[in-house]
Amino acid sequence: MSTNRREFLKRTGLAGLSVAGAGLVSGCATSNNPSNLDQIRVASQKQHRQQFNMSGYAAPKLDTVRIGFIGLGMRGPGAVSRMSHIANVDIKTLCDLRPEQVEAVQQKLAGSSHQPATYSGSEEAWKALCEREDIDLVYIATPWHLHTPMAVYAMEQGKHVAVEVPAATTLEECWQLVETSERTRKHCMMLENCCYDFFELLTLNMARQGFFGDIVHGEGAYIHNLVDLNFSKDGYQDMWRLKENTRNGNLYPTHGLGPICQVMNINRGDQMDYLVSVSSNDFTMEDTARELAAKDSFYNQFATNSYRGNMNTTTIRTKKGRTIMVQHDVSSPRPYSRIHLVSGTKATARKWPSPARIATSHEGWVSAEELKALEEKYTPEITRKLGNMAKQIGGHGGMDFLMDWRLIDILRNGLPLDQDVYDAALWSAVAPLSEWSVANRSTSIDVPDFTSGAWEGNTPVDISLRGGGTTTVKA
Repeated sequence: MSTNRREFLKRTGLAGLSVAGAGLVSGCATSNNPSNLDQIRVASQKQHRQQFNMSGYAAPKLDTVRIGFIGLGMRGPGAVSRMSHIANVDIKTLCDLRPEQVEAVQQKLAGSSHQPATYSGSEEAWKALCEREDIDLVYIATPWHLHTPMAVYAMEQGKHVAVEVPAATTLEECWQLVETSERTRKHCMMLENCCYDFFELLTLNMARQGFFGDIVHGEGAYIHNLVDLNFSKDGYQDMWRLKENTRNGNLYPTHGLGPICQVMNINRGDQMDYLVSVSSNDFTMEDTARELAAKDSFYNQFATNSYRGNMNTTTIRTKKGRTIMVQHDVSSPRPYSRIHLVSGTKATARKWPSPARIATSHEGWVSAEELKALEEKYTPEITRKLGNMAKQIGGHGGMDFLMDWRLIDILRNGLPLDQDVYDAALWSAVAPLSEWSVANRSTSIDVPDFTSGAWEGNTPVDISLRGGGTTTVKA
């Protein structure tokens, strides 16, 4: 762990948090660090006594949701803009380490009903934001290693939390999120926007109505060539995402995994049992670092790193005998894909490669006319109500807006989250578990049950708007 981060945690008081102890302080697990690998193995076997079941929990209604935003780099400004279109939202505060980022977002809100206070210029500024009494929800869009410390502190201050993906980078952090949310009874939602993409919502609704029969297998992925962006000086602040790629595993599983878990009722009727993971060699990133270093000495610091393999494939078996395959490749010149394959005893759906398709037999995909009829029949209520508006407001084609609107509508109407803290922990946990498996010749490793057995009785995600749907949208 860097001296800067150690001092940062010491100053903010987070170094002493004891729920997961050394896990928070140890930073990212890496396959060349035996002590961190040992921590993963120990944490995977942890037995937890549930303090309060956050699955299905409905917090007291909030007529107006007062939000504080932390992190205004890649993702934060878009979130602020989207939230400004939702009625009964009050953007109370903006926070970023860099004053210029805060000022730029503040200027975009000029003339609106939102007049946020600002926090910047200090690594501790976010803490003062969390301590304010006039905030209900803290929205975190910072580098990965800050997600759990900030989320834990915000919940300790009595705030609900929405945190960008992944919610945690170590198993100890996953346990911290669970134990803090249960103890404080504050929501902790990971902002997995892909659960709100249109085909994913369609297939979830189809699964809920039995279209696929028994779900047997699912596939997801994050295949997205980020080499140029990761090595760009104008990309991620302090090259933080490039540094994350020295970990060798499935580092960013949740985009492909989340929608499949919802279709399979993971944490709500089924549970992950164990996983195995294998990575290819790195054929791209180290060479790129060396080529850049030969032209620019700035890149010398990255030229001697060992980077994750181009392709990681992780396979998960559930308690009820289903299987999930999740892939991760951010360094190969491949077309973007999250796969999103749902395979059942009666039908199959697959989103990528496009166009999205559905089959009801082994003879091939249904015709375009049949697919259109299925979409008309099974399009869920949230898409019918807000789909066109979401596409206009935007955010990855509209799914970001659907996610944000749904979160606000849930908080205003006192409904359970679609993605609760157990999902945030479980989906994030696949990354460090995969690192351990890769480092141990693809040996299987047990997946922790963050619900402490409650998954057997938890109710599946309900994407209907029953009890909600009352939140309006401003042009």
